[in-house]
Amino acid sequence: MALGNKQWPRQRWLVVVVGGTIVLGLTGVGIARLVSSSQPAPEATETPLPQRVEVVALGRLEPEGEVIRIGGPSTERIGRLEVRQGDEVQQGDVLAYLESYEERRAERDYAASQLAEAEQRLQATTAYGQSQIQEAQTRVQQAQQPGTFEIEAQRARIRELEAQLALATEDLQRFQDLYAQGAVSKQTLDQQVTETRQAQEQLNNAQATLVRIEREWQADVRNAQAQLQSEQANLPLSQVQVQVESARQNLQLAAARLERTIIRAPQDGRILRIYAKAGEAIGDSGILDLGNTRQMMAVAEVYETDVSRVRVGQRATITSRNGAFDTPLTGTVTEIGWQIFKNNVLDDDPAANADARVVEVKIRLDDSRPVEALTNLQVDVRIDVEGTSTP
Repeated sequence: MALGNKQWPRQRWLVVVVGGTIVLGLTGVGIARLVSSSQPAPEATETPLPQRVEVVALGRLEPEGEVIRIGGPSTERIGRLEVRQGDEVQQGDVLAYLESYEERRAERDYAASQLAEAEQRLQATTAYGQSQIQEAQTRVQQAQQPGTFEIEAQRARIRELEAQLALATEDLQRFQDLYAQGAVSKQTLDQQVTETRQAQEQLNNAQATLVRIEREWQADVRNAQAQLQSEQANLPLSQVQVQVESARQNLQLAAARLERTIIRAPQDGRILRIYAKAGEAIGDSGILDLGNTRQMMAVAEVYETDVSRVRVGQRATITSRNGAFDTPLTGTVTEIGWQIFKNNVLDDDPAANADARVVEVKIRLDDSRPVEALTNLQVDVRIDVEGTSTP
């Protein structure tokens, strides 16, 4: 018991020492925190954000000028298809004939024969009319020339009779003087008076004949000229009645209808897909797809927030995430769209934004050969926005 009382004060002393140590430690920690809180904090250094050097976007491959859907009259059937998928065609080449082609060609040929017949009738009518005109001109000449000769002859006869009358009048004057002198008889004087009167009557008769000849000649000439004018007027009328122009217009109409039954290539390109074959009706899908695969384009759907960084002339790199082509392709930005719309190319990432608003940027590929047969392939596009761009 005495031993236990001696150990108790010693234990109490140890407890006091340990407690004091703890209190001193806590007090030091508090003072250290107070001192550290009173000191100014060091200024934070701002780290500059990295600059964007490229714009990344999803895209698709398509031929230059896009894919053209070739169609035809709705519900018409394809009579004959002239191309196969993968064929290259030139502008104007025949792609297909509609089922109504043969019927329309027969109509065209019939209209052509009608035009040929009308042109033959026109030639015959023209030749006949010209012959009638020539005949009328000949009648005019026949009326003019003999009448002119006859008139001139009559005028010469009148001049002759005028000379005879003048001579007879002079002789009559001399006979009258001689009769007054008693040198000639009354009978001789009367005979000279009769001759003078006969000369006057002959002259009057010749002058009247001249008037009649001139009037008849003028009437004949007028009639011949009237016939000539009539024939000249009848020729155009007869030509119009042949209706060559109407037949020509019918042929043009038939040829236009025939041409509508022929489906031609609107441009150079390759047949990408065929929707309607021989014997099938043309539906909403048309007949076939045509595209210029010799020059391919990458259409990148750039987010509306990034399109301001894109310029025409910037370089771009195109890669395939599914290994459709191994070597990355290069190209140049040639066109930036004018509309913002919902994206069409969807990312494989389930967390990607499916309702993004994008602008289409077209990139002309430097080498299209590796992807000529990969229209609509999904690709990744990286546009170098720091590269030199053309204005």
